[in-house]
Amino acid sequence: MIRLHQVEKRYGRFQALHPLSLDVRPGEIFGFLGPNGAGKTTTIRMLAGVLVPTAGRIEIDGIDIVAQPVESRRRIGYIPDRPYLYDKLTAREFLRFVGGIYGMSPEEVRGRGDQLLAEHGLIERADELVEAYSHGMKQRLVLSAALLHSPRVLIVDEPMVGLDPQGARRIKDRFREIARSGRTVFLCTHSLDTAQEVCDRVGILYKGRLVALDTVDNLVRTAGLAHLEEVFLRITEEEASAAGQARPGAWEDA
Repeated sequence: MIRLHQVEKRYGRFQALHPLSLDVRPGEIFGFLGPNGAGKTTTIRMLAGVLVPTAGRIEIDGIDIVAQPVESRRRIGYIPDRPYLYDKLTAREFLRFVGGIYGMSPEEVRGRGDQLLAEHGLIERADELVEAYSHGMKQRLVLSAALLHSPRVLIVDEPMVGLDPQGARRIKDRFREIARSGRTVFLCTHSLDTAQEVCDRVGILYKGRLVALDTVDNLVRTAGLAHLEEVFLRITEEEASAAGQARPGAWEDA
């Protein structure tokens, strides 16, 4: 469903992403992890078509994102880490706006939009202004918008930020439902507990290089540890030591 072949990204003389090859299957929830400056957000923005790779090839559902950018984006639902909502629109108005971008008819938007709003617990407040929504409600509206055009791939950057436990559980359950339908979820998260709970496989990026790729169970078992967090810390500390660098610090990204 998602295929990267020797994908690189450079900003002038700085190499943000070294040659990366990766296959993510239909029906899979894939976790993309990494410490400061790892290149996760750069990779996600290339997958979403926001950035163009310096080298290599990216395919979404068999479509080359550079050669056929419009067609590839029809197959993608993208939720950035800081999604923008128009507070002076209602939820239905916002979905009509998004649907128009994808060339959906008003009838399609109305039917599909109300279905998603109902699934995400927003239908009773669909005609209220977004500015009156809680953070969790806004997250669910953003998810509804990303799924409106029935994409084959959902790309999500930090979906759990600011959510209470109930809101986080609702989002996790939704990701599982999407994967069970045969679609793919590509999840970039700083929450290692979330990755361990919902992801089928994870990849760990360090300084623009993929340094681990496997199922969570295999990574934990092979390392002889109990949690993905411990595996992550060991791998990144070993990489830092090998490079003669200090221990990785707070979570951020390049």
